[in-house]
Amino acid sequence: MKIIALDLGESRTGVALCEKDELIASPLTVINEKSPERLLNRICEIILEKSPDMIVVGHPVNMDGSRGERAEKCAATAERISSVTGIETVLWDERCTTVMAHGILSETGKHGKKRKQVVDAVAATLILESFLDYRRNRK
Repeated sequence: MKIIALDLGESRTGVALCEKDELIASPLTVINEKSPERLLNRICEIILEKSPDMIVVGHPVNMDGSRGERAEKCAATAERISSVTGIETVLWDERCTTVMAHGILSETGKHGKKRKQVVDAVAATLILESFLDYRRNRK
């Protein structure tokens, strides 16, 4: 199943992709957009271009599992994406993925502007890898 993952942020959204074999999650792009409408339009353009079978949206629940304002916004955006595209959209716990992404980028020597440009795509990749691991272990 071809799957796109999104790490929704206030000003940047990371996008990752895996092909039908579901073996490797790869960073695709970072969308720099603050406007919810323009962000939705850009996400839809990517969906049209890549034709995924499913969309996984990072769900930033609090460490205690409760849902704050950011988690509610992500859930609402996921619902809008699903209703506009007709593609199944799944919320996936993204706790600590951005912290892990920063750690990975530090290990590879990416700092400053270079890090800022890719950290959200790396976080989306981590979200997608976690989701793929879950799917593999469930089978």
